Amino acid sequence: MRRIVTGHDSDGHSKVVEDGRPPRWHDYTSVPDLSVAVLWSTKAGEPTNLSGADPTLDVDSVVPSPGETRAMRLVFPPDSAMMSPDIDLAAFGAEHMRNAPGLAELFEPDGNHKTPSIDYSVLIEGELWLETDDGKHTKLAPGDVVVQNGTRHAWRNRSNTPAVMVSVLVGVNDAADGAVAAQDGNS
Repeated sequence: MRRIVTGHDSDGHSKVVEDGRPPRWHDYTSVPDLSVAVLWSTKAGEPTNLSGADPTLDVDSVVPSPGETRAMRLVFPPDSAMMSPDIDLAAFGAEHMRNAPGLAELFEPDGNHKTPSIDYSVLIEGELWLETDDGKHTKLAPGDVVVQNGTRHAWRNRSNTPAVMVSVLVGVNDAADGAVAAQDGNS
């Protein structure tokens, strides 16, 4: 995969300023076929990045704060690889914390997680299953789009090949935080 970034020259004309592999790409050593790449990010209220300078190098959390965005590419190995007794879970946990800060902390042992974001996720290759709290497992095929409204979920790859997804996360105020604030305001 390559990332092509546009910007402007000194006369204000558009141009390609970068063409290559994104620097925030990580292929996991602890879990074969697991990969996470932060492709781009924006800060809340930030104007268009006219220079094309890479903002991903300064990202402390792959989970965006309200008004921020993150574009990511995720490769999910088959569940059988994730459940392999050969995986060193401590090594995986440490590697995940280093390469997906902000997100890794949100994962439950069973893979469920919830982010304070609206995510637009497009399955590019392979197949995945979306698991939700109601017990429903929804099968995804390439081209399918999931709009994740800040809900608890897990991704399952029941196939024998990796699945590739591209997601854009838009940081929002967590609905649960708003409910607590509303309750506090009414007391």
